[in-house]
Amino acid sequence: MTTGIFIVSSVVLVFVFLAALPRINSWWLNRNLVPDQGLVEPSAESPLSEEREIVVSLEELVDEEPELGEIVVSLEELVDQEPQASDDVFEQQVEDSVNKKSFGSRLAKAKSAMSGYVTSIRNSEVNESIWEQLEEALIVADVGVAATSSVLDRLKKTAEDEQITKGPELLEALKVQMKSDLDVDRTLELNCEGIPVWLFVGVNGVGKTTTIGKLGQSLAVQGHSVVMAAGDTFRAAAAEQLETWADRCGAHFVRGQEGADPSSVIFDAIISAEKRDADVVLADTAGRLQNKVNLMEELAKVRRVADRNPGSVAEVFLVIDATTGQNGLTQAREFARAVDVTGVVLTKLDGSAKGGIVFAIEKEMGLPVKLVGLGEGIDDLVPFESEEFVETLFSN
Repeated sequence: MTTGIFIVSSVVLVFVFLAALPRINSWWLNRNLVPDQGLVEPSAESPLSEEREIVVSLEELVDEEPELGEIVVSLEELVDQEPQASDDVFEQQVEDSVNKKSFGSRLAKAKSAMSGYVTSIRNSEVNESIWEQLEEALIVADVGVAATSSVLDRLKKTAEDEQITKGPELLEALKVQMKSDLDVDRTLELNCEGIPVWLFVGVNGVGKTTTIGKLGQSLAVQGHSVVMAAGDTFRAAAAEQLETWADRCGAHFVRGQEGADPSSVIFDAIISAEKRDADVVLADTAGRLQNKVNLMEELAKVRRVADRNPGSVAEVFLVIDATTGQNGLTQAREFARAVDVTGVVLTKLDGSAKGGIVFAIEKEMGLPVKLVGLGEGIDDLVPFESEEFVETLFSN
């Protein structure tokens, strides 16, 4: 940017000098003419030596040549305004570049699990061997047997209809198909009658409390007023951790006594949110095991109570550790029966080679993956970007 301004400035100054050259020449001659109009030869002591510099101010030239004023003004405007505009554009380009890389660049393990298969397929003709490699690659990525069969059956028909014979063309067709499969609504719902309540459910250790904290921070940055409810009343440490997150992002925090009824704590948070005119309640729940029937029934009760006036359950997020692979699909089935899950949060996706669980959950359960965890930082809980996810899995 600076080099460009220097070049433009130099060109403008050259034109200014050339335009003023006739008057400079006239001034020079008049200064060195004797009364009889004969030229005076400079002496050895004359100040007009080879090293003499002629200095003419730009303002004097403008006074004598008014039309040069427009050039000078244009140059000043260029210097004063263009750098700021260019800086803004440059900073935006850098920011866009960082944001664009922030998702795909952090899926190294998922990509590495597929890279050997992708390379082999790209260098092959379409034959029986290539179909076997594709099947193995998808299963290794934890897409699941049922979802893999569905994907390959449709891809074989596409290959036949479009007469695909090369590996690279087959991979492109696979990416188009998978992007289409993942093209679903992933909106986080805030518009509803009453106080929006987002419930977070899942087994112990998947990162529910941390997910709530990071999401609360994101909502606060967007200008939303947040109330956090410590619905996991069986672990004092869970409530303390959530309180720390609430303090960090400026959210109001509601907790009950240890062992208290989780439903009552969450309902108290809803009442508090109504009084404070808050935008959303983020409610933690205990990390109950999906095979404990009585605990799942208790979770269903939490869902019913949270939906009572003035509350309205807008989202029920099932939080799954991406590293658990197909076990996450089992969890999804059980929790969906109990609490009517609306979306999935996949944590630790950056450290998992089993990213294919996304396809299994969305194809078999019809549940959209709305958020994914890509690191330990407070800004590392991000919306799931399906197109970049597919491109990353099948890139070279």
